[in-house]
Amino acid sequence: MEAAVPSRVALSAASRFTSRHAVAGDRSSIYKGRCQSLAIPMALLAAAPGKGGVLDRPVEKTTPGRQSEFDVKKKRKMTPPYRVMLHNDNYNRREYVVQVLMKVIPGMTVDNAVNIMQEAHVNGLSVVIVCSQSEAEEHCTSLRGNGLRSSIEPASGGC
Repeated sequence: MEAAVPSRVALSAASRFTSRHAVAGDRSSIYKGRCQSLAIPMALLAAAPGKGGVLDRPVEKTTPGRQSEFDVKKKRKMTPPYRVMLHNDNYNRREYVVQVLMKVIPGMTVDNAVNIMQEAHVNGLSVVIVCSQSEAEEHCTSLRGNGLRSSIEPASGGC
């Protein structure tokens, strides 16, 4: 007589199951009554002939033409950085410049926007953000769309 081991089922002893239980490999006749333990039906499915009892880890398939997250992050790091520059003008009020900076640049705080605006007012030019070329062009276009003078330039010397 075999000793009972918790959470393990002896699969070789098919005669232990009565006719109302499934036979190893028969997927269509899993126990239909009230099941005391889910280990029996799951073990029977795993012990099907020709099938291994160990589940394999799913293989991640990549679709042709799509990049993985790693490739996108690597590409983002490899693109040369660009600076978005804010130019001083005598047309827009300082409060409006701060509001536009906070609206256009994601994560821009009031303090940073005030400092950028004040630097542009005093020096005639200030750096708004350093980012990739496509993002810099998008920010520059948004700033210009709100009436501010801005430009982009390559950020020599890195971030």
